[in-house]
Amino acid sequence: MMRVRNHWKAGLIGLMVAGSLVAGDALAGGGPLAHAPNVPAPVGKRAAKTVVMKFEAKEFTGPIADGVKYDFWSFNGTVPGPMGRLRVGDSVEFHLANHKDNSQPHNIDIHAVNGPGGGAAVNTAKPGEEKVFTWKAMAPGLYIYHCAAGAIVDHIANGMYGLILVEPAGGLPAVDREYYVFESEFFADVKDGKAEFSLQNGLEEHPEYVVFNGSQGALMGDKVLKAKVGETVRIFFGNIGPNGISSFHIIGEIFDRVYLEGAIGGTVNSNVQTTLVPSAGAVIVEFKVDVPGTYTLVDHSIFRVAKGAIGHLVVEGKEDPNVFKAGK
Repeated sequence: MMRVRNHWKAGLIGLMVAGSLVAGDALAGGGPLAHAPNVPAPVGKRAAKTVVMKFEAKEFTGPIADGVKYDFWSFNGTVPGPMGRLRVGDSVEFHLANHKDNSQPHNIDIHAVNGPGGGAAVNTAKPGEEKVFTWKAMAPGLYIYHCAAGAIVDHIANGMYGLILVEPAGGLPAVDREYYVFESEFFADVKDGKAEFSLQNGLEEHPEYVVFNGSQGALMGDKVLKAKVGETVRIFFGNIGPNGISSFHIIGEIFDRVYLEGAIGGTVNSNVQTTLVPSAGAVIVEFKVDVPGTYTLVDHSIFRVAKGAIGHLVVEGKEDPNVFKAGK
């Protein structure tokens, strides 16, 4: 059971949670996939090839906050869905199954796809069906995917989204650690330990929860991100919204490199404190950790921290008083 302590007064924010959001056989499927906060292995120097990716739409009930459950709609049983990793030039044979026990038709719009609906035009599956389509990864970058079935808004708002990375030929530069972090809003009315999707709250843009990796506390407690002094960390960060723009910031760090809007081969900014990530957008940030301590990931639209947009990166290693110390 997740446990949350939330203190919001006199400028102090504290949120402590232990828990995760995974349903059933979360690792089912295939291809170069990993579930947040993990990242698939780099493509390295390999040539372009045919890659098979297997996704399953799965509806399940799970924890969203301390003592509160939500009826999630997901890809592969997790919110966010798995992160995929390809290289430019790959041909992708993409399988989308819709679990037989689901209540809704589902599909997938992949922003890395050049084609009608990002694939959604040909892959809508009823419960119990599977659809297959093939697409070529033509442009390197970090891309959102999401369900686009029905009215779209409820499919996205209930958890059907994730990231696909298309690396350039030769791959990205090597770093010591990589993580997958995803921000999302949940529009809900909460009663008796159950959060129910609220279309009206979505229309009014009043989220009950704003979280990293699908639930409050997904990057806290025993789920924190980790690194060692001297290591370079790369975070693949996505923001679905569905409405809000994220002001992604790590308290106590400066981003050495920011691949603006997730583009690879475009603008790379240096020495960035906070980066804006639009709804249905992404960014790649890299930074070297110089001293040990706990660094806090936030959406610096700061009231969202009280709604769950907070996580920790814990860095271990030797102190360096030339960089940071208490006192003179």
